[in-house]
Amino acid sequence: MGNSNLSVSGTAPHPAARPATRAFKMKKHWNKYAMIYIFLVPILVHFSIFHLFPILFSLYITFTDWPIIGDPKFIGLKNWINFFSDQLAWKAIWNTILFSLYYIVPTMALGLCLALLINTGKRGTGFFKGIYFLPVVTSFVVISGIWAWLFKGTDSGFINSFLGLFGIEPQLFLSDSLQAMMVLAGLSVFKVCGSTMIYYYAGLQSVPDEFYEAARIDGASRWHLFWKITFPLLMPIHFYVAIITTIGSFQIFDSAFLLTSGGPNFSTTTIVYYLYQEGFTSLRLGYASVLAYILFFIVFGISLIQKKALGKEVNYK
Repeated sequence: MGNSNLSVSGTAPHPAARPATRAFKMKKHWNKYAMIYIFLVPILVHFSIFHLFPILFSLYITFTDWPIIGDPKFIGLKNWINFFSDQLAWKAIWNTILFSLYYIVPTMALGLCLALLINTGKRGTGFFKGIYFLPVVTSFVVISGIWAWLFKGTDSGFINSFLGLFGIEPQLFLSDSLQAMMVLAGLSVFKVCGSTMIYYYAGLQSVPDEFYEAARIDGASRWHLFWKITFPLLMPIHFYVAIITTIGSFQIFDSAFLLTSGGPNFSTTTIVYYLYQEGFTSLRLGYASVLAYILFFIVFGISLIQKKALGKEVNYK
């Protein structure tokens, strides 16, 4: 009798009531989050059409021979195999790495120095802030034209004319295999350092003044204030700037396209410029997609290394 009473008077709901309860919970959940889902729909549609689909389609293209006109012809791993024996592709990767070495550290260092300069709060810093940021909002085509005039490899070039005052012979600059990449890197540093200045300036504004006051009381010099307080507390900014400058350096295309066309002797042929040549000049879209994925793997790997080295949390308290 005891067992039968327990079975009759138990608290477990009747199975027929479960679907109704589940439907009630789903309706309550929908009423609570309906607007969120509605606003997410256009974002998900946009992401699927303009991001997810191109990624998956480009992956499919890597296994095909597709000259853009006509249907893709499936060729398996041939494009991937061809990459490992393509000497020009490896040279383009090395050129891109070389450009990054010329570009990343100077951009970060100059941006930090400019931020420290305008962070002094002295009269006129607002004016100079605008001057330093002006190249960022100026057309790259305009700046490239100015750069081509400055570094013209003849006596009439501005830099060569200036060097001539000191008895230095005219340099070839953009026509020299050793100098051309440094000139392109200098152009990019000049174009971008204003934006890195703003990032560092925002980071400097977040450092509490109490840290500096306490250090000054202990007799710390300006160098110690910078190296022991400012530089470590800017670690999140270092990480962010390092990531965006690395991505930007490996995507360099416009300066090589406008000033050197990948020359001389392929010394400024970067991975993106080579990708453009293969995809839209040689009409080898499948192989160009392989180069795009190789570029992604390189940038992703370097970003992980940077996160390990610089992606540390900073406590301002």
